[in-house]
Amino acid sequence: MTAAGKHQVSQPSAGTHPRSRVGARAGIRDVAAAAGVSITTVSDALNGKGRLPDATRSHVRAVAERLGYRPSAAARTLRTGKSGLIGLTVTTYGEEPFTFTEFAYFAEMARAATSAALDRGYALVILPATSRHSAFDIWSNVALDGTVVIDPSDQDPVVTELMRSGIPVVSDGRPAGSLPVTAWVDNDHEAAVCGLLDHFAESGARRIGLLTGTSTDTYTRLSTTAYLDWCERVGQDPVVESYPAHDPCAGAVAADRLLARPDRPDAVYGLFDPNGTDLLAAARRYGLRVPDDLLLVCCSESTVYASTEPPITTLSLKPGRIGNTVIDLLINAIEGTGRGGPVEQVMPTDLIVRTSSQRRPARTTVSPPRSPRADE
Repeated sequence: MTAAGKHQVSQPSAGTHPRSRVGARAGIRDVAAAAGVSITTVSDALNGKGRLPDATRSHVRAVAERLGYRPSAAARTLRTGKSGLIGLTVTTYGEEPFTFTEFAYFAEMARAATSAALDRGYALVILPATSRHSAFDIWSNVALDGTVVIDPSDQDPVVTELMRSGIPVVSDGRPAGSLPVTAWVDNDHEAAVCGLLDHFAESGARRIGLLTGTSTDTYTRLSTTAYLDWCERVGQDPVVESYPAHDPCAGAVAADRLLARPDRPDAVYGLFDPNGTDLLAAARRYGLRVPDDLLLVCCSESTVYASTEPPITTLSLKPGRIGNTVIDLLINAIEGTGRGGPVEQVMPTDLIVRTSSQRRPARTTVSPPRSPRADE
């Protein structure tokens, strides 16, 4: 007898079909009848529970797929006490509730997180975060099983309130101080910044500047600290301009300010997505050639920098990989399948080197070949 046969029940009579009602959606009873197993077996097979033989589990899932069966979210909520909804928000940047979705990093991270959540039977809800109202009050209308918070600031009240209410929180960005989170995922910002500054130096830069933000999130703080530590280590005076990162106009003004300084840098790292184009435009206004007079790197996931003139070197934080990881950690916490205690994961970055950070070698003038004289 096959493994599936161990759970066999009576088959539907010939000529009948579990979905005999025209347009009716297949239910769990229909799957059980078609697969010849009990309703409990169907539930265990589709939810990865119970001690079923692999053949039985595969058989039930194949039947469910053939019938187009999809578990009822309402039924799951009643059965498990969970809604199947995961929140995603940024609590740091600006007054507009969804401004962060305009940036390539957040868009790619949200796309990956959405797919990862769906693969595990959850839906992702993008939530507003604005200081004009209490975000937690807004979210109280949504039954969340857990939340991902991107770049939480120091003593973030949203994170604190969520954790106090028993809702698991996974942070994209290591939290500062004693900010409570269930788990966090972040890049090795110190290594990333040191690596790109060394790259500048190897390309001939002698006075490297930084365009950074004024916010208290750990990305900004750790990256800025890494730059200052590098400057101290190599004996360079820091050349820094800061601005509110959520204000796109402020970035262009700060880029202009940086290149107008009497100690103008010959290379600049911009921490945020628009900095590459802002610095390129400012360089043109001051008659600086990139990369001959000014080397540039910015942190961005945008593909636009591959086609600027010249193409701009970018630091990628690999948001797709981070999106997958934060969702797995959060769902493990929701379902109680993760390790005990806080989980911390540090991800590497990727420096995509293009023309803007590679100083051209000195040109050698070569005389064109002479035409042979008639008498030679």
